[in-house]
Amino acid sequence: MKHIYFDNAATTKIRDEVIDAITDVMKNNYGNASSSHSFGRSSKTLVESSRKQIASFFNVSASEIVFTSGGTESDNLVLRSAVRDLGITHIITSRVEHHGVLHTLEQLQTEYNVSVSYVNLDAEGQISMEHLEELLQTNQKTLVSLMHINNEIGNILDIKRVAKLCKTNNALFHSDAVQSVGHYKLDLQEIPIDFMAASAHKFHGPKGVGFAFLRKGSGLKPLIFGGDQERGYRAGTESVHNIVGLEKSLTMAYNNLETESTYVKGIKSYFIEQLKANIPDVSFNGSSGDMTKSTYTSFNVCLPVAPEKSAMLLFQLDLKGIACSKGSACQSGSSQGSHVLAQILSDTDMQKPSIRFSFSIYNTKDEVDYVVGVLKELV
Repeated sequence: MKHIYFDNAATTKIRDEVIDAITDVMKNNYGNASSSHSFGRSSKTLVESSRKQIASFFNVSASEIVFTSGGTESDNLVLRSAVRDLGITHIITSRVEHHGVLHTLEQLQTEYNVSVSYVNLDAEGQISMEHLEELLQTNQKTLVSLMHINNEIGNILDIKRVAKLCKTNNALFHSDAVQSVGHYKLDLQEIPIDFMAASAHKFHGPKGVGFAFLRKGSGLKPLIFGGDQERGYRAGTESVHNIVGLEKSLTMAYNNLETESTYVKGIKSYFIEQLKANIPDVSFNGSSGDMTKSTYTSFNVCLPVAPEKSAMLLFQLDLKGIACSKGSACQSGSSQGSHVLAQILSDTDMQKPSIRFSFSIYNTKDEVDYVVGVLKELV
């Protein structure tokens, strides 16, 4: 049986070079980075070297990069501290954000009675800039939290425009950039963003490590208390091998970005062409079928399948060796369906199966042909 992985938005295969770098550190640099002896200093050097290299990709200071366990922790660090420590009383977001943001905001409403406003979306799930600007007209201390690339439908936010709108209106801006870091270059001197979240396993790095960008002088305080690691922002012994793996995977992603992104764009374009040619009435959710408005790494397709067949479609694809997703991996066990698609699809289309296919450098056009052939049989 073939084994085809088209679920790269959930997680990616680790590059061999990254595994080698991680393994080398685990074998040879096992000292605690907080220890003062030579073993500890060796590990500390690796951590700080990685921090400096990562910061250079975003044109920021190394002191503005804080290592975390990934995107969800980074989101929590920013949002919870902004309310608890910076006096934020009003948060503007959208109903298509990752649950790492939405569920955190629900908790903050319960704990701190913070007010949450949801910006309007158009039929494709794109943010209404006009409504965002209206929501920013307030005397409350405000933070905007909008993701750069939607993890389910791939829509790209004009992050620079949002950042400038926030700055003009004296609001802070946080962005979950988990789906874009490693795939798009972000100069954070040109984009006046205050806070950003990233996760290594989305760009061929290890799971369980990521970082938060915290603009210098932000005033945030830690989410996790204990030692003074990460300049006091995050207590706990640093996972040196994972941090090195994060840096290695990000360096390779950006050093090879032009060649690899061109290749992956070719996979997505070909896949869209083949679906349109072979499955009548197929449609693409959000802006995911538009290469100019969505990420090149994924699309979300609505298939013309009768409701009675749709429940078993993912299972049948899995039996054929095809890995893909109904929505984000974080909710794959949920029977509630996609909160993102519920915002933009009609009741009729919500009854049809919608599948997210997401791509990487390890995919091929032959794999696309196989998947389209299987889908033709199933629909």
